[in-house]
Amino acid sequence: MNSIKNVPARVLSRRPGHSLEAEREQFDKTQAISISKAINTQEAPVKEKHARRIILGTHHEKGAFTFWSYAIGLPLPSSSILSWKFCHVLHKVLRDGHPNVLHDCQRYRSNIREIGDLWGHLHDRYGQLVNVYTKLLLTKISFHLKHPQFPAGLEVTDEVLEKAAGTDVNNIFQLTVEMFDYMDCELKLSESVFRQLNTAIAVSQMSSGQCRLAPLIQVIQDCSHLYHYTVKLLFKLHSCLPADTLQGHRDRFHEQFHSLRNFFRRASDMLYFKRLIQIPRLPEGPPNFLRASALAEHIKPVVVIPEEAPEDEEPENLIEISTGPPAGEPVVVADLFDQTFGPPNGSVKDDRDLQIESLKREVEMLRSELEKIKLEAQRYIAQLKSQVNALEGELEEQRKQKQKALVDNEQLRHELAQLRAAQLEGERSQGLREEAERKASATEARYNKLKEKHSELVHVHAELLRKNADTAKQLTVTQQSQEEVARVKEQLAFQVEQVKRESELKLEEKSDQLEKLKRELEAKAGELARAQEALSHTEQSKSELSSRLDTLSAEKDALSGAVRQREADLLAAQSLVRETEAALSREQQRSSQEQGELQGRLAERVWPPQMQQHH
Repeated sequence: MNSIKNVPARVLSRRPGHSLEAEREQFDKTQAISISKAINTQEAPVKEKHARRIILGTHHEKGAFTFWSYAIGLPLPSSSILSWKFCHVLHKVLRDGHPNVLHDCQRYRSNIREIGDLWGHLHDRYGQLVNVYTKLLLTKISFHLKHPQFPAGLEVTDEVLEKAAGTDVNNIFQLTVEMFDYMDCELKLSESVFRQLNTAIAVSQMSSGQCRLAPLIQVIQDCSHLYHYTVKLLFKLHSCLPADTLQGHRDRFHEQFHSLRNFFRRASDMLYFKRLIQIPRLPEGPPNFLRASALAEHIKPVVVIPEEAPEDEEPENLIEISTGPPAGEPVVVADLFDQTFGPPNGSVKDDRDLQIESLKREVEMLRSELEKIKLEAQRYIAQLKSQVNALEGELEEQRKQKQKALVDNEQLRHELAQLRAAQLEGERSQGLREEAERKASATEARYNKLKEKHSELVHVHAELLRKNADTAKQLTVTQQSQEEVARVKEQLAFQVEQVKRESELKLEEKSDQLEKLKRELEAKAGELARAQEALSHTEQSKSELSSRLDTLSAEKDALSGAVRQREADLLAAQSLVRETEAALSREQQRSSQEQGELQGRLAERVWPPQMQQHH
């Protein structure tokens, strides 16, 4: 078989220099046609083949420069349907286009916001949807620019999610909040679409209904990933922070969970979605984040896009291969060979012309074979994608089952340990029960003895109660006697006090008289001394002084006798006081002794029943 290497050098030298420009013009023209056919004012969903050509164009030029150069010139303010389909195509380009598309769209944020604000102020049904859709697109662009670890398609592994979340609790907390905001925008768009549609089957099969429902396919794909990531992040947060701190996160997640589950349920019931996408089913209730083992029960929702394209669409390239223009499009250059090498010179056919014709036929054959190979590759890649998605779902399910089995195994091991401990406790309890039975029999015998003793004590207690009553009466009489004794003691004390006062008065009076007699005695002694002195001087008065001295001596003796008599009286009075105090003390001792005896007798009669009850 001849190949292109066999072409003569002079033929190759005639290749036109403007081939790259022609290829660029052809690319621009193809993109312009696809954009004009995808984004129009017809109330019908965007055809997948046109959107796919636009997406492949972003991969071809590694960006969305061409897309925006044509999209910026669309009369979006003039038609709400045109703006709605523009948002849909932009959503698909962000999700499936080249990664550089995100940065190109960032330059046109103001244009997207202006379109949303414009239609948000007008009372147009599609206009209200455009307002909500633009907010979702702006949120999507901001999120993926801030977190480049997440592609616009939102499909990452759990390892990438763990790396993006990091170990800082504040970063995990903030990332969870941003995903909540992202999910709110997605759910708000779906709710706005369903509010404008009747969920009947007929409506989902009409072009007007399908035009509104078509963007929800991308919303379902986004929501399935966002739901899985928020579940993972919330379990991670609950392992680091107290449950009370995350109450607001749990409430917000529960609200989004019920909205998302309702959205998936309503979409699954529509025939339009059944032929385009397999929507996962969420569990009946949200995960229990307060129980760490509940993470093993979580199943990642997997969205599957069927590999078979609708019948009214042409098969498209899934790999980037430069070929001729697609069927049905206007042909710009006669054929691929002429476009590459230029037209031949002259009309006379020679060996070179025959070789060219042969090469043309081979190129046509190779092109047809290439088309077949592309179709087979497309089907094979689609089948592989479907199998990969199914296997990923099965792998995720098996991983969850394995984690659940590990948890169940741990629980069974724990239960087995508990059963063994319970068995040992049962054997110990059996020995304790036998010992308790022996103790119970001994206790019963003691109980019978104590019962007999109790009966005896009851009789003794009754007898003691009677004696206690008698003693109480005697005690009452004794108390009355004590009160009488107390009164007598008070009277005696008063009399003793009175006698003491009288004795003291008499003693003071006797003392005064004694002092007076002493002074008189001293005066007489002085007179006697003076008399003796006078006697020494005067002998004549000796006899007179002697008689006077005798008189004074007699008076002195009389006074001395009076003093002795007073002292005897004072001693007698003091003796009387001492005897009175001794009698009073004896009376007090006797009363105290009687009171003590009565209290002792009363205690003896009351104490035995109390001691019996204590024993």
